[in-house]
Amino acid sequence: MTFRIGNKNIGGNNPVFIIAELSANHLGDFDLAVETIKSIKESGADAVKIQTYTPDTITIDCDNDYFKIGSGTLWDGSTFYDLYKDAYMPWEWQPKLKRIAEKLGLLLFSSPFDETSVDFLDDMGVPAYKIASFEITDIPLIENVASCGKPVIISTGVAELCDIELAVKTCKKEGNDEIALLKCTSSYPAPLEEINLKIIPHMKETFNTVVGLSDHTFGTSVSVASVAIGAKIIEKHFILDRTMGGPDSKFSMEPDEFKSMVRSIRDVEKAMGDVNYELSEMTKQNRDFSRSLFIVKDIKQGEIFSEENVRSIRPGFGLHPKYFKEILGKKAAEDISKGTPLTWRLINH
Repeated sequence: MTFRIGNKNIGGNNPVFIIAELSANHLGDFDLAVETIKSIKESGADAVKIQTYTPDTITIDCDNDYFKIGSGTLWDGSTFYDLYKDAYMPWEWQPKLKRIAEKLGLLLFSSPFDETSVDFLDDMGVPAYKIASFEITDIPLIENVASCGKPVIISTGVAELCDIELAVKTCKKEGNDEIALLKCTSSYPAPLEEINLKIIPHMKETFNTVVGLSDHTFGTSVSVASVAIGAKIIEKHFILDRTMGGPDSKFSMEPDEFKSMVRSIRDVEKAMGDVNYELSEMTKQNRDFSRSLFIVKDIKQGEIFSEENVRSIRPGFGLHPKYFKEILGKKAAEDISKGTPLTWRLINH
């Protein structure tokens, strides 16, 4: 399964599509958002992802117990409304940031959270849409997004198998099969014991979609490892400096870390290669260092080959070691000096 996002081919044997999630790391400062996007480009990402909502499009202003965060998150003690009021990106910035990103050679797309944000992003001409983990059960939203005819990337952080199945079916019902599923663990930061990377190849086999990882762990190892088992999209939160603070700062990557991750992903891509048992020219040359049968003591013509005068040793210029037992007991066809590779010509048959 492959498709295009802007000028990038996604899935199949194409390079891993690396997304830097800007999220709330603009801290309400447009210039900071611009500087972050410039740093994202320098760090080797393919795309910037933002979020398109207002506090009122994602929740309501209410402080009863249902709307207070208190389940062991980074944001305990806040209400949903206050959190999203603090984190949201003004919509008037977004077309400007898209143009800036594109001038730098980056794609920019977003996660919408209601019908108005889908329409806004459609008018912006984004090349794809991202369904956030907590919206995977919002079937009307997925219907709306899928009907736009652009690729749909879906995070599965809080999804059970039946939720993923319904989301995929919903996209296809709208005539959209350009779907990518991202394994995601909706903990911030996510503990390694809950990542379960083995789900990535299982999702690919089960749903026949492009698969990837939305990674909220510390460090680079989980993202890099996921590429080795089939992830074709990697998404990581990006921040210029974690000490700036903000709702997402603790689990975001700084530029040097992100750059290191990109470099490692590209190295793993090269190393994955294809299923091919043919040796490269360099490896063929190195076959000279393999084992073969050599004369290890001077032998006179007619003398019997034995374990004392023939051994399997390096280098690889003599007969294959598989002939060792066949040769034992046979006689030398001529005088042979120590260090001579054994060949059939030197053996009386």
